[in-house]
Order: sequence, then structure tokens, then C-alpha cells
Amino acid sequence: MNTADETSSHVEADQALLKRFEPVIRYTRGEQYFPMDVERYIRACSLWVQRPDADAECLVPEGRLTLADLSTPRTGDFGALYFLKFIEPLDLRALAGYTLQESFKKKDPRDVFRAGPGRLARVGYSSRFVDALFSITLLARGRVPGDTAAAAALAYQHMLAEREEYCYYGRVARLNGWVALQYWFFYPFNNWRSGFFGVNDHESDWEMIYVYCSESPAGEVRPEWVAYASHDFTGDDLRRRWDDPEVEKAGEHPVIYAGAGSHASYYARGEYLAEIELPFLSPLVRLVDQAQALWRKRVQQAPGDREAGEPEFNVFRIPFVDYARGDGVSIGPGQDKDWGAPQLLDPAPAWALNYRGLWGLYARDPIAGENAPAGPIYNRDGTMRRSWYDPLGWAGLDKVPPPDEMLARVRQRRAEVKARRAALAQTIAEKNQALVNLGVEAAATVGRPHLKKMNTGQAEQITRLSRELNQMRAQLAGDEALAEALDLYAAQLQAGERGPRRAHIHRARHPATDAGLHIGRLAELWAAISIGLMMVGFIFLVLFARRYLLFGLTGLLSLIIFVEAGFRRQLPQLITSVTLALAIITALVLLFEFFWEIVVLAVLATGVYIMWENLQELRR
Repeated sequence: MNTADETSSHVEADQALLKRFEPVIRYTRGEQYFPMDVERYIRACSLWVQRPDADAECLVPEGRLTLADLSTPRTGDFGALYFLKFIEPLDLRALAGYTLQESFKKKDPRDVFRAGPGRLARVGYSSRFVDALFSITLLARGRVPGDTAAAAALAYQHMLAEREEYCYYGRVARLNGWVALQYWFFYPFNNWRSGFFGVNDHESDWEMIYVYCSESPAGEVRPEWVAYASHDFTGDDLRRRWDDPEVEKAGEHPVIYAGAGSHASYYARGEYLAEIELPFLSPLVRLVDQAQALWRKRVQQAPGDREAGEPEFNVFRIPFVDYARGDGVSIGPGQDKDWGAPQLLDPAPAWALNYRGLWGLYARDPIAGENAPAGPIYNRDGTMRRSWYDPLGWAGLDKVPPPDEMLARVRQRRAEVKARRAALAQTIAEKNQALVNLGVEAAATVGRPHLKKMNTGQAEQITRLSRELNQMRAQLAGDEALAEALDLYAAQLQAGERGPRRAHIHRARHPATDAGLHIGRLAELWAAISIGLMMVGFIFLVLFARRYLLFGLTGLLSLIIFVEAGFRRQLPQLITSVTLALAIITALVLLFEFFWEIVVLAVLATGVYIMWENLQELRR
């Protein structure tokens, strides 16, 4: 077989493997954008470059851009950023016409999204405030909220009218005995904010999942793990074992529940509370997280009640709801829509390898959420994605051998530990003999004034050697326990048991419970008006009580926070947190004001206690 035939055979085998496990994606009602061919998107775009301290420059105008243009490596000044532009925002008149047309259009029920009760109350005041603030900044820039999303929707509808098709990009990577099947989905737009009350809108969106398979010597491929990308998270928490009940499957096809507008991937249908960390708040987020961790460590206090898998409360993280209801269009084998032929990213096509820029508008967004992402290989800053260069480490699978190799690896490690124990036991015996010899010599030199220096050196050697031996004996005991654990694990594997499916998961993400979804109408009403009331209250303070502005704002914020916590069933946690914070502040104030008095009392109390203990000993 010649090289061309081998290459063709390899491509067909990879396509067949990708097709065998290609996923089913279930969307939420109202989703407007679905995975598409990048070439059609590129033909509708223009290519731009943004150089430092200069206006953006158009390099290739709309209608003339091709994948070949992206395949050409481009050099530029340090700080130069290449990006695509998909559409121009609609003006107010065009947006009004689009909105009116959509309101009169007869729609399939699967195309209509309703947030349902409880969203405003669940996300809290910070999310509602950030959303309102962003809308105001758009108006200040001469933009209308939703103008870009509407323009993108019109452009995408035109593409679907020309030819309706859905595709994904696949890659097969073989590493450390694993066969990693990577599935990339390209969306022309992310309308999470304008369409589903989320955190951002941006042109283009690349999403991805992995299916990790083992391959027997006979060439049999078996699925073992899946990992779903979700909002730039990485590590063990993304991964689920193939036999985990949480992994829904249609035959051999894993089922993905896509976030509405965000296109993040989830294992179960439902509504997820996604907490977004704004870049300029990152130092404060880290500070609060470290303070909470230190408090738990020192005080041994468990975190308050919260939904399983939700992160601990941090006032500087902004919560938003990610809807992954799965009640809309489904794409995949046996669904409403089916995939076209897989398009391979292995070997990486020139357009993916050579273009390091953004796949949509560079909005110069200070929080980066409105800037388009880069392609499947690169991050926004041009560095390579870990999910590309380290498929196993991205999902924490680099420390896990394939099941067919596990027993052999366990036995090999057991033999290594056994050999290490034998060598360590021999070393301990030799050092113990040396310690005994030193002890004999030290005993012999006691009371010999002319050997005082020698005796002192012997005592130092005895101390050092005793400490070293103690560490070695502790290591030997640990190795014995490890060898026993490896023996038990080997027996377990031999019996066909693989151990707990979810032992690797530290913080699983779960959808909101029914109790969390059904929040009272009064709470919803409060959620709708609270931010406006706070702003109106601020105006009243400025106009009629400016002298007490600081106290008034403190009281106003405290009232809103306490009422909000009550509606969200978090009042006990809030009261506990406030009480602890006030106690710490009070202690610090007292320490500052009465530092020397506290030192005197502490020394005096310590002295009295020591005398009391010593006198008690004399009486025995």
C-alpha cells in the first residue's frame, strides 16, 4: 500500500471512529444558533488587525475573505491582534423592524424561550446590577441592547435558508494508550446575554467535548470516559466515566445539554447557576476565597447549606443562570436534525494552525466577555489551548492508565514499592547499627573530661541520626500500608471491579432543584424592583440628606441585602457571616486600642498559671 492509500485509510478510520461516538446535542427552546461549517461563516466575514495605539484596519473586506486567507501566516508588531468581523449592529430603526417582524411571526413552540419564575431572585442583586449597567454603557456608546444579536440572527437565518446543514470538527489523538476523540462545534454567535439573560454576547463560539477510549491489541475500541467543556473550566470535575448514570447516552452517542446562548456543555438537563469572575475583580475574589479557606481551617466550620456542587458564596463573583433544559431542537443520530460528515482537524488544517486571531469582533471589552474567542487550537492571546496540546491533562486523565493496562501497572508499582521497602529496611538496619555504636561510644566517654569535645560531637550525631531513622521508619510504615493497598486494589481489578465512578470529582455541577426553581411571587417582585429602589434611594439621599450620605448608603445597602437574603432563604448564613465579621472587627479594634493592657494581662495570667501548676505539683 502506498503512502496516499495509507493516508486515505487512516482518514477513513478516524472518520468512522468519530461517527461511531458522535454526540447528540439537545438545545433549549429559543436557541437561534447551531454548529455550522466555518467556511460559510468566513465568506460572510471581513479580516481586521488592531495595532497598539491605532484604529483597527481592514485587511480583507467582506465577501472576499476565504479560508486560504486565514491559512497564510501573518506577522505584525508586538501587541497586534487579528480578528474577524461577522456583522454590523442594527441601528434603532432596523432593530425595531426586526423586533416587530419577530413578534408577528408564527413560531414553533420549540423556538420560544421563557425564563420562568425565580430567575431574578436566584441570580441576586449583583447580576441584575451588572446587567443594567452594561445596557446603560451600550446606550452611552450609541448602541442598543440586542442590536448585534439581531443582526447575527438575520445573517444566520439567511444562511440556513440557503442550505440547512449541521456539522462538527473532529480530531483523533492517541496518547499513553488512550484514543482521545475530540469534537469541536462552531457557532456563528453567542447570545447568552441578549437572548437568555446571561453575562455576554459575542461573535462566534467554539465549544468542545472529548470521548476517551481504550484500544485492545486486537484493535477493539471501547469508550471509557467523557469530558464536556464548560465555561473554560479544566480538570477532573469535567470528566465522567462512561458507565456513570449521569452520562446520558443514545446508544453509543453521549448526550450533551447545551446552555442556551452560551453553548456550554452539561451532562443533565436543567438550569445551572454559573458564577462569572470579572477580570478586574479577580484579586478581591482570591482574597475572599483565601479568607474563607483560612476560616474553615482554623475554626473547623463547615460551609453553609447550598446546592450540591455550587461554589461557596463570594460576593465578588457574579451569578447568572445557564439554561440547559434540552426542550428544543436536538441534533445527532436519531434526532430532529442529523450531523453531516465529520470534518477532520487531524492533521490540523492550515486555517486552524496558522490563524491565531479572534474568530469574531474584537470589541475592546474591558471584561473580555464581549470579545470573540480564538479558534480550536489557540487562546485569545495566541498561546495554544491546553485541550489541544494536552488532551489527557486537560481533563485530569493523564494520571489514569487505560483499564486494560491498569492491573499490569498496579503489579509493576507493587514490585517497585516492594524493592524500595527492601532497600529501605537494609538502610535502616545499617543506620540503626551505627546509632547503637554511637550510643556505646557516648556512654563510654561520659565522665572523661579529656573526651568532652568527642562526647558533644557524638551527642549531635546521635540526635541527627535518630531523627533520620525516625523519618525512614515512618516511610517504611507508609510503604507497607501502600503495598497492602496495592494488593487489595489488584485483587479488586482481577475480580472485574473498577472502583467508585465519581471518586475523582471534587465539585460536581448540578442543575437547580425543584425547590430552588419555585421561588415565591413576592420574591420575584422584590427582585424586579430592588435595584431600582436602591438607585432611587441614593438620589433621595443626595438631594435631601447629603450630610448623612455614608450612613444612609450603608443602611440602604444593609436593608436590601438582608431582605434579599430572606427571600433567597440565605438569611441564617448571612446573619452568621455578619456576626463573625463583626466579632473579628471588634477583636481587632480592641487589640489596637488596648494592646499594652492586653499584653500585661496575658503575661500576668501566664505567670500566675505557671506558679499555680508548680505549687500543685509540690503538694502531690
